[in-house]
Amino acid sequence: MLELMRKRRSIRKFKKDRIAQTTIDDLKEAVLRSPSSRGNRPWKFFFVQDAEVITRLSRCKESGSAFLKDASLAVVVCGDETVSDVWIEDCSIAAIIVHLTAESLGLGSCWIQVRNRRHNIEATSEDYVRNILDIDYPLRVLAIIAIGLPDEVKAGHPYESLDHGKVIA
Repeated sequence: MLELMRKRRSIRKFKKDRIAQTTIDDLKEAVLRSPSSRGNRPWKFFFVQDAEVITRLSRCKESGSAFLKDASLAVVVCGDETVSDVWIEDCSIAAIIVHLTAESLGLGSCWIQVRNRRHNIEATSEDYVRNILDIDYPLRVLAIIAIGLPDEVKAGHPYESLDHGKVIA
Protein backbone atom coordinates (compact mmCIF):
# COMPACT_ATOMS: atom_id res chain seq x y z
CA MET A 1 0.00 0.00 0.00
CA LEU A 2 2.74 2.46 0.91
CA GLU A 3 4.44 1.80 -2.42
CA LEU A 4 1.18 2.72 -4.23
CA MET A 5 1.01 5.94 -2.21
CA ARG A 6 4.60 6.76 -3.11
CA LYS A 7 3.97 6.60 -6.83
CA ARG A 8 0.29 7.61 -7.24
CA ARG A 9 -0.26 11.00 -8.82
CA SER A 10 -3.26 12.72 -10.33
CA ILE A 11 -3.30 11.91 -14.03
CA ARG A 12 -5.10 14.23 -16.43
CA LYS A 13 -3.90 12.88 -19.79
CA PHE A 14 -5.20 9.54 -20.99
CA LYS A 15 -4.64 7.24 -23.95
CA LYS A 16 -7.68 6.49 -26.11
CA ASP A 17 -7.48 2.75 -25.29
CA ARG A 18 -10.50 1.22 -23.60
CA ILE A 19 -10.18 -0.40 -20.20
CA ALA A 20 -10.75 -4.15 -20.13
CA GLN A 21 -14.08 -5.17 -18.61
CA THR A 22 -12.31 -7.43 -16.09
CA THR A 23 -10.39 -4.38 -14.86
CA ILE A 24 -13.61 -2.37 -14.55
CA ASP A 25 -15.13 -5.27 -12.63
CA ASP A 26 -12.14 -5.17 -10.25
CA LEU A 27 -12.70 -1.43 -9.70
CA LYS A 28 -16.38 -2.10 -8.94
CA GLU A 29 -15.53 -4.83 -6.44
CA ALA A 30 -12.95 -2.64 -4.73
CA VAL A 31 -15.30 0.31 -4.30
CA LEU A 32 -18.03 -1.94 -2.92
CA ARG A 33 -15.56 -3.24 -0.31
CA SER A 34 -14.89 0.28 0.99
CA PRO A 35 -15.40 0.85 4.69
CA SER A 36 -18.23 3.10 5.84
CA SER A 37 -19.44 4.47 9.15
CA ARG A 38 -21.57 1.88 10.95
CA GLY A 39 -21.62 -0.11 7.68
CA ASN A 40 -24.35 2.17 6.30
CA ARG A 41 -22.87 2.30 2.77
CA PRO A 42 -24.75 5.48 1.78
CA TRP A 43 -23.22 5.50 -1.70
CA LYS A 44 -24.08 4.81 -5.29
CA PHE A 45 -21.51 4.74 -8.08
CA PHE A 46 -22.22 5.43 -11.73
CA PHE A 47 -19.61 3.77 -13.94
CA VAL A 48 -19.84 5.69 -17.21
CA GLN A 49 -18.04 4.33 -20.28
CA ASP A 50 -20.01 6.03 -23.05
CA ALA A 51 -17.63 8.58 -24.64
CA GLU A 52 -20.42 11.02 -25.48
CA VAL A 53 -21.72 11.03 -21.91
CA ILE A 54 -18.18 11.39 -20.55
CA THR A 55 -17.66 14.40 -22.83
CA ARG A 56 -20.85 15.98 -21.49
CA LEU A 57 -19.74 15.29 -17.91
CA SER A 58 -16.38 16.95 -18.70
CA ARG A 59 -18.27 20.26 -18.88
CA CYS A 60 -19.63 19.96 -15.34
CA LYS A 61 -17.52 22.82 -13.98
CA GLU A 62 -16.40 26.23 -15.14
CA SER A 63 -12.81 24.96 -14.96
CA GLY A 64 -10.91 21.89 -13.80
CA SER A 65 -12.96 19.16 -15.45
CA ALA A 66 -12.27 19.37 -19.20
CA PHE A 67 -9.59 16.64 -19.07
CA LEU A 68 -12.34 14.11 -18.27
CA LYS A 69 -13.32 14.03 -21.96
CA ASP A 70 -10.24 11.91 -22.74
CA ALA A 71 -10.80 9.36 -19.95
CA SER A 72 -12.13 5.89 -20.76
CA LEU A 73 -14.14 5.73 -17.56
CA ALA A 74 -15.88 8.23 -15.33
CA VAL A 75 -16.91 7.04 -11.88
CA VAL A 76 -19.55 9.40 -10.49
CA VAL A 77 -19.54 9.13 -6.70
CA CYS A 78 -22.89 9.83 -5.06
CA GLY A 79 -24.20 9.56 -1.52
CA ASP A 80 -27.57 9.51 0.18
CA GLU A 81 -27.56 12.07 2.97
CA THR A 82 -30.74 10.50 4.44
CA VAL A 83 -28.86 7.23 5.05
CA SER A 84 -25.87 8.71 6.87
CA ASP A 85 -24.88 12.05 8.34
CA VAL A 86 -21.31 11.29 7.27
CA TRP A 87 -22.09 10.44 3.65
CA ILE A 88 -19.41 12.86 2.44
CA GLU A 89 -16.72 11.11 4.47
CA ASP A 90 -17.92 7.63 3.49
CA CYS A 91 -18.04 8.54 -0.20
CA SER A 92 -14.61 10.19 0.00
CA ILE A 93 -13.15 7.02 1.48
CA ALA A 94 -14.69 5.01 -1.35
CA ALA A 95 -13.27 7.46 -3.90
CA ILE A 96 -9.73 7.04 -2.60
CA ILE A 97 -10.21 3.27 -2.76
CA VAL A 98 -11.01 3.76 -6.47
CA HIS A 99 -7.86 5.87 -6.92
CA LEU A 100 -5.59 3.36 -5.23
CA THR A 101 -7.15 0.37 -6.98
CA ALA A 102 -6.78 2.13 -10.33
CA GLU A 103 -3.10 2.75 -9.59
CA SER A 104 -2.60 -0.88 -8.59
CA LEU A 105 -4.11 -1.93 -11.94
CA GLY A 106 -1.83 0.33 -13.99
CA LEU A 107 -4.45 3.02 -14.56
CA GLY A 108 -4.31 6.75 -13.97
CA SER A 109 -7.00 8.70 -12.15
CA CYS A 110 -7.93 12.17 -11.02
CA TRP A 111 -10.61 13.56 -8.69
CA ILE A 112 -13.06 16.16 -10.03
CA GLN A 113 -14.87 17.97 -7.24
CA VAL A 114 -18.60 18.39 -7.97
CA ARG A 115 -20.26 19.14 -4.63
CA ASN A 116 -20.28 22.88 -3.91
CA ARG A 117 -19.00 23.78 -7.40
CA ARG A 118 -20.62 25.72 -10.25
CA HIS A 119 -21.37 24.62 -13.79
CA ASN A 120 -22.18 28.22 -14.68
CA ILE A 121 -23.82 31.24 -13.11
CA GLU A 122 -27.27 29.62 -13.25
CA ALA A 123 -26.55 26.01 -12.30
CA THR A 124 -24.46 24.02 -9.88
CA SER A 125 -22.13 21.30 -11.07
CA GLU A 126 -24.18 18.83 -9.07
CA ASP A 127 -27.41 19.76 -10.86
CA TYR A 128 -25.64 19.56 -14.21
CA VAL A 129 -24.40 16.01 -13.50
CA ARG A 130 -27.74 15.06 -11.95
CA ASN A 131 -29.53 16.03 -15.18
CA ILE A 132 -27.15 14.12 -17.44
CA LEU A 133 -27.38 10.88 -15.46
CA ASP A 134 -30.99 11.28 -14.28
CA ILE A 135 -29.99 11.14 -10.60
CA ASP A 136 -32.88 11.70 -8.21
CA TYR A 137 -32.79 13.08 -4.69
CA PRO A 138 -31.93 12.20 -2.01
CA LEU A 139 -28.72 11.15 -3.81
CA ARG A 140 -26.08 13.87 -3.82
CA VAL A 141 -23.19 14.06 -6.28
CA LEU A 142 -19.85 14.35 -4.51
CA ALA A 143 -17.26 13.92 -7.26
CA ILE A 144 -16.29 12.32 -10.52
CA ILE A 145 -13.18 10.17 -10.77
CA ALA A 146 -11.58 10.24 -14.23
CA ILE A 147 -9.89 6.92 -15.01
CA GLY A 148 -7.91 5.69 -17.99
CA LEU A 149 -4.62 4.39 -19.28
CA PRO A 150 -2.15 7.15 -18.44
CA ASP A 151 -0.66 9.19 -21.28
CA GLU A 152 1.69 11.08 -19.00
CA VAL A 153 4.33 10.05 -16.52
CA LYS A 154 4.71 11.85 -13.23
CA ALA A 155 7.26 10.97 -10.62
CA GLY A 156 6.00 10.45 -7.12
CA HIS A 157 6.55 13.19 -4.59
CA PRO A 158 9.98 12.76 -2.94
CA TYR A 159 10.00 11.95 0.75
CA GLU A 160 11.86 15.21 1.43
CA SER A 161 9.01 17.23 -0.10
CA LEU A 162 6.44 15.93 2.39
CA ASP A 163 5.26 18.46 4.97
CA HIS A 164 6.39 16.55 8.06
CA GLY A 165 5.23 19.46 10.25
CA LYS A 166 1.64 18.31 9.63
CA VAL A 167 2.26 15.24 11.81
CA ILE A 168 2.52 15.82 15.53
CA ALA A 169 4.31 13.04 17.36
